[in-house]
Amino acid sequence: MNRYLLSIDQGTTGSTALVMGMDGRTLGRESHELPQHFPKAAWVEHDPMEIQESVTRSVSGALRAAGVSGSEILAIGITNQRETTLLWDKLSGRPIDRAIVWQDRRTTEVCRRLQSEGHEAQVRERTGLVLDPYFSATKLAWLLDEHEAHERAARGELAFGTVDSFLVWWLAGGAAAGAPHVIEVTNASRTSLMHLDTLRWDPWLCELFRVPAGVLPRIVPSTGVVARTSGFAPLPDGVPIAGIAGDQQAALFGQACFDPGDAKCTYGTGAFLVVNTGRERFRSRNGLLGTVAWQVGSEVAYALEGSCFIAGAAVQWLRDGLGLIRSSGEIEALARSVPSSDGVVFVPALSGLGAPHWDPDARGLLCGLTRGSSAGHIARATLEAIAFQVADLVAAMGDDLRAPLDASLPQPAAGALSQAVSQAASQAVSQAMSQAVSQPAADVEEGGSASPLAGRSSNNPAEPIQIRCIRVDGGAAQNNLLMQFQSDVSDVKIERPLDIESTARGAAMLAGVGAGVFSSLKDAARFVEHPQQFLPQMTATERRERLSSWQAAVNRTRSRATSGGAAQARGVEEGGHGH
Repeated sequence: MNRYLLSIDQGTTGSTALVMGMDGRTLGRESHELPQHFPKAAWVEHDPMEIQESVTRSVSGALRAAGVSGSEILAIGITNQRETTLLWDKLSGRPIDRAIVWQDRRTTEVCRRLQSEGHEAQVRERTGLVLDPYFSATKLAWLLDEHEAHERAARGELAFGTVDSFLVWWLAGGAAAGAPHVIEVTNASRTSLMHLDTLRWDPWLCELFRVPAGVLPRIVPSTGVVARTSGFAPLPDGVPIAGIAGDQQAALFGQACFDPGDAKCTYGTGAFLVVNTGRERFRSRNGLLGTVAWQVGSEVAYALEGSCFIAGAAVQWLRDGLGLIRSSGEIEALARSVPSSDGVVFVPALSGLGAPHWDPDARGLLCGLTRGSSAGHIARATLEAIAFQVADLVAAMGDDLRAPLDASLPQPAAGALSQAVSQAASQAVSQAMSQAVSQPAADVEEGGSASPLAGRSSNNPAEPIQIRCIRVDGGAAQNNLLMQFQSDVSDVKIERPLDIESTARGAAMLAGVGAGVFSSLKDAARFVEHPQQFLPQMTATERRERLSSWQAAVNRTRSRATSGGAAQARGVEEGGHGH
């Protein structure tokens, strides 16, 4: 009897597989690291064969740990590192080159040229993204140029895909087994080639990035059977692949953030805050990214996404750079050794500032020190800094959600776009990443031709969307002091699940929906429990004072080039309706 769901989480540093029961319990788990390749400075690559090996070993180990045979798996869910770009021969299945990882910066100059030519506004309007090597389009163009493969790609002899595309093709047996060449919609939304309104490949974008339509996969929803296993050793043939999403979207789903205004924050090296905006696509005035949250059947949910570059990495800096702690787990006890940060403020702009400030040249600052300041004060200020950064994202998202632009307004020309925000966003992403080291034609439509599956682009919902709660995951989410302070300064309820493995859980839940295990999203929500809550305890007066001190410190870190420009640009956008 098929009684279990298998989740494959293929990440940047490794692959994880989970076997889950129908009650939501994780029965078996295994992870295997993925080798990183750095052929040149700022280049980051993965070997597709090593991706396959890490997935195979993880799935085999998870089945073993769960005491489950492959024949008992009902459906497979996949979640993956987004934007990472692969190109392979459709007939042989052999990769043309290594995968270019999302962190890779080799196409920085291409993006700068496109910016200087004035394409930023149109790219942002069509995709919700900034012009940056982070996304897939310029990576794919580089691979086609490097291997002189544009003609082969146009003839349909080569296949482009993100990691989900490659895994589906491989797990389903490749060309010999008639495997489909597909890409899931949330992953497609991170390529800079899909129009966010139509959910189809956009000819203008394909021409801009020099990508032939013949190389593109078919865009599919996040749920539904897209393929079945064939020749994948740990499983019998015929197991359906029924749910797929990019990692941040899978975490949003895995936290059961199914209603507009539901938000999740993942605390890792950085922090990712994503809010479900429902069927509404919001165009951010604050440098946030618009993206697809998921597509279930014909229903599409959109999201706003913001990130700060340094979260857990700030704790690692206290450990490795300053030697204040021996392990990251010690920081909460050290921070609790003092009753407050006593005026000490730390702005961890160690890789510049991300959203909503977007200043790649900002530098870190530790201020408010006196002779009475101790390691405990610095530790507490570090945890508070993580929360303050996320609070800035919450405020930016709240601003976007309260005062959205109507998509029916005429879009500005590139010169009218607020360049200080738009270009600073691109530059900040660029600098941070450089330091972090088979029916395609049917899916290509003109940007103005709406797909019947697309969500609404009207940005004036009948009822304003509000963020009332943030569901948290990631390693630092286990820190109670941080979570309470996050609730205090953001003035929202924080909910923490029993199992903080939200990304893999989300993939399993999507597979359950796609395979018909769950009758609805609400039914899938029974997979998730949030028994731990943190409610705001700080007074409004104290909150204003603490946020004011934080903003004053942030202003001191700003580079001259952007310290006034972004604010001025935002004023232009607010007065002229922006982009």
